[in-house]
Amino acid sequence: MKSSSSMKRLRTTQVSAGGVVFKRHDSIITVCLVGRRRQDDLIWCLPKGHVEKGEKFADAALREVREETGISGSLLGPINKIGYQFYDAEIKKTVSKTVHFFLIRYLRGNLDDHDDEVECARWFSISEALERAEYKGEREVLKQALARLTALR
Repeated sequence: MKSSSSMKRLRTTQVSAGGVVFKRHDSIITVCLVGRRRQDDLIWCLPKGHVEKGEKFADAALREVREETGISGSLLGPINKIGYQFYDAEIKKTVSKTVHFFLIRYLRGNLDDHDDEVECARWFSISEALERAEYKGEREVLKQALARLTALR
C-alpha cells in the first residue's frame, strides 16, 4: 500500500471558473457553448478556465468567457460549483478539479473572436444545449441556470 505522501504526489488540484452566458428573446433563452476538439470529435461544453493567482472566481469567470467566446457579459451571480477527477497524461497525475459557475447575461461581442483554446463558440436554445453538453455536471449547471432564469421572468 502506498503511503499518503506518495499518494499526494500522484494527485493535484485545480480550480476553474466559468459561466452560463445567456440571451433572452421574448420567451426564448439561448446559451453559449464552446466546441473543443477531442481526437476526431467536437464536444460541447460551457466556457471555463483556470483561476489565476489572486483572482476572484467571478472575475475569472468573466475573463474566461470573454477569452473562450469573444463575448462580454454582466454577472448575475453564482449558480453552483462542480467537482470531478481526471487523469492528466501530460503531468502523469490525477487531477481533482473544482469549477465555479456563474450566470452571465450577454452584453456584446462576436463569437468569431474566441481564442485558440476552443474550436468554436455557438448559441444554442437551452433545450438543445442540455442535449449537446458533454458533461453531466455541466448539464446540471445548465438546469440550475434555467430554473433561475425562469424565476427571473
